[in-house]
Amino acid sequence: MPEYNRLLTCGDFRKGLVTGVIDIPQGSSHKIEWDRTTGLFHLDRVDPGIFAKPVNYGFIPQTLDEDGDELDILCITRAPLPTGLVVHTRILGILNFRDGEDMDYKIVTVPADDRDTGNNISSLEDVGNRLRQQIEHHFNHYKDFQTDTQTKVLGWGGVEEAIAIVAACSDRWAATQPG
Repeated sequence: MPEYNRLLTCGDFRKGLVTGVIDIPQGSSHKIEWDRTTGLFHLDRVDPGIFAKPVNYGFIPQTLDEDGDELDILCITRAPLPTGLVVHTRILGILNFRDGEDMDYKIVTVPADDRDTGNNISSLEDVGNRLRQQIEHHFNHYKDFQTDTQTKVLGWGGVEEAIAIVAACSDRWAATQPG
């Protein structure tokens, strides 16, 4: 296992805190993927501009979601965060999402030490209806032009539901590790 896979942990999720690594900055239409075997990011594709990410998009290290990838994270900030940035976040809730036949959960967060937006956002309700609608629209339609795969937002859940999903994904990742 590469050394960085041991250094980046998923965080203290039982206390509502997770580590995120940003793949795609808010506002970008570049589909950037992290390669867990090399630790490098690569450009997978360029989506149409109308499918730019409404929030920063990344993953939680040392997790494995039902779709076989790291558990996704949506990190709400006022400005885009760069690809590769490690950010310690506070969980607000979860977006329950189906991508084809697979569940592909999105843990919704803000930076844990954000003294500007983070202290004003303590729950999904504080995010506001407009941003939640934009996120739902994005994930319901971002694959419309590229594939026959159907995507569907199944709803939102609170912090406890999000923590349970992070725990399951952490356990799934741990079960794949030697020893």
